[in-house]
Amino acid sequence: MSKIQQINRRDFVKLFGLASTGIILGCNVSSNKKEFLPKVDGTFTPNLFVQIQKDGNITLIASRSEMGQGIKTSLASAIADELEADWQFITVKQATGNAKYGNQNTDGSRSVRTILEPMRKMGAASKMMLITAAAKKWNVAESICKAENHYIINTNSGDKIFFGDLVDEAAKVAIPADENIKLKKVEDFKYIGKDLKSVDLKDFTHGTATYGIDFRIPNLKFAAIARCPVTYGTVRSFDSADAEKVAGVEKVVKLNKMDPPIGQFFGALGGVAVIANNTWSAFQGKLELDIEWNYGENHSFNSDEYKKRLTQRVHQKAKLVPGKKGDVFTVFEEADKIVESTYHVPFLAHAPMEVPNATAWFQENKIEVWAPVQDPQTARAELAHFFEIPLENITVNVTMLGGGFGRKSKSDFVVEAVTLSKEMGTPIQVVWTREDDIKHGFYHSTSAQYLKGSLDKNGNVSGWLQRLAMPSIASIFKPLSDYATGSELNQGFTNNPYNLTNFRLENAKAEAHVRIGWMRSVINIHSGFGNNSFVDELANAANVDPVQFHLDLIGKDRVIQGKSEHPYNSKRMKDVLIKSSQMANWGRTLPENHGLGVAIQYSFYSYVATIVEVTVIDDKVKVKNTWTTIDCGLVLNKDNVKNQLEGSVFFGMSLALYGKISTTEGAVEQNNFFDYQMTRMKDAPNIHIHIMDKMNEKPTGVGEPGVPVIAPAICNAIFNATGKRVRSLPLIDAGLV
Repeated sequence: MSKIQQINRRDFVKLFGLASTGIILGCNVSSNKKEFLPKVDGTFTPNLFVQIQKDGNITLIASRSEMGQGIKTSLASAIADELEADWQFITVKQATGNAKYGNQNTDGSRSVRTILEPMRKMGAASKMMLITAAAKKWNVAESICKAENHYIINTNSGDKIFFGDLVDEAAKVAIPADENIKLKKVEDFKYIGKDLKSVDLKDFTHGTATYGIDFRIPNLKFAAIARCPVTYGTVRSFDSADAEKVAGVEKVVKLNKMDPPIGQFFGALGGVAVIANNTWSAFQGKLELDIEWNYGENHSFNSDEYKKRLTQRVHQKAKLVPGKKGDVFTVFEEADKIVESTYHVPFLAHAPMEVPNATAWFQENKIEVWAPVQDPQTARAELAHFFEIPLENITVNVTMLGGGFGRKSKSDFVVEAVTLSKEMGTPIQVVWTREDDIKHGFYHSTSAQYLKGSLDKNGNVSGWLQRLAMPSIASIFKPLSDYATGSELNQGFTNNPYNLTNFRLENAKAEAHVRIGWMRSVINIHSGFGNNSFVDELANAANVDPVQFHLDLIGKDRVIQGKSEHPYNSKRMKDVLIKSSQMANWGRTLPENHGLGVAIQYSFYSYVATIVEVTVIDDKVKVKNTWTTIDCGLVLNKDNVKNQLEGSVFFGMSLALYGKISTTEGAVEQNNFFDYQMTRMKDAPNIHIHIMDKMNEKPTGVGEPGVPVIAPAICNAIFNATGKRVRSLPLIDAGLV
């Protein structure tokens, strides 16, 4: 990065108001004589995210990882909008992993939600400094100057100065205090809320984008790793003679399992690595290894038996979760009708199209990495821990990600690459095969849910009992974490969108036998499937239209503040449901073998409702149409929101129709896309998206909220078409695909 504005202590303190998300704006703090960025003449760098050159070209820094969700473009457009920059002069550069950029973890649908306003202030502050510079040059009041389309304009005389011509003068201007920075009104947005195409679109479509797996440097060696079929198993002994005979293979190395310290990081599974001068030789050499494994205690793990065990546990009394309302057991005794159901979701794999990979170069007391990571700062800290290298000597360069879905926020594959680079003394690229990815990943947890509900004589829900058994994500950080955590339960269980007078949630034990990790929409997959399926069953028992039943259960308009800056608003929930039902023409007479199903979810502070139309012919399900409405507050880039929701349909369909990871004798049975299938083009439905106009509301999540509604909506549509309930995913296990 180039020149940095000289910032004294007072200016730094003023700017810290812009750092509410941990972003450090001042890059040369005179109080400690530390410079974050070098000075380069001819460039105006008012903060870490904006660089303006004399030719007018502007480089904007994207601090979050780009994995197809468009965040690189969106965050840059927010800066450019407030800066009043002309988009044709904009170049966007990916930031390396560094705490000075604030939280860079790209997951949890949090990027726009948490750093949109700070990014807007980056642009607005830069614009103010350019205005000050122009006013000084003209010797006029700043109040008569304005920025417009890459120029500062004197509104009295009509004179204007190009941004690039103000670089030297602007570099001398003090940074404005946070309280003096004024942001645009919604009606004045130039890029925000519009359809803006990706800055990487040409590279995407022409095949010139550089993903992690594409990265090359001189003298690079390639590594493939054989890992124990059973999670956490270790190498007892191995014979590498046949592997070493493969042309191109240079060395075979044993990797020890690297256990993370409790409460942080991810570690690496260990195994036997084959290093070669090309990936094909490394892969072939791995196949020739003769390894005797010590399978360990997970060798007895069988997922079918585990499913039965979890089911037994949710049918018994479990730990009461705080937040109980009323007395469900009393209303059950007084109920007109009782409805009981048990639902299952299997283990799931992320399976991004680009497999985990990393290039690393370990040189004495220095590490540099090039990798498709979602959380470069955690990767950096993990390397500092395992290799005892000072953090400032570790550089993590973030490449383009070919999908992530949460898998690439775990940096075990980076640790592997650095370990082998240190061993070989050369740069190393570790590449996982698809089989490695399916068999040795971090899996979305399986779950069993038992729900019992009561209806009074008027068909209203009088009681709701829910028991959940699910191995917790906390298990990868802390041994013996055998219950879902509070933060996990707060994803649709303790905060479901319904107004329930008598409510009880119980948490059953579920020990982990594989590595559990968050995946796109995380625990909302479980809550969305259980809650929406059960509401549909209650509606049928009450003989009430499912959409109307949802609306009645959401209840009267109310706002629940809670601990977040995003209060739950029941009217917004009802509005998206009403809009989707209107789009789908809900209530119409359907052709034979057709069915409509509905599902809603409040997740990542966004409101989503989806209606799905299916056909069921000869016991085979075809998804014909989906209608999704989202209320995500202020929309940064409409094109991206639409893309994300369209992608959510396919992601959700893949989970609903095919998604299942199973184990026998501790080993994952699935191998590749032939037995862990994805939704194909031939299965694509007609997708209809509506984005609610809520530009004056705070932005909320987009990347994940569209996923959890798809599976239950499909299953509810199947019931509408056939009268048959699907309570256990995936549909392929029920012979419906």
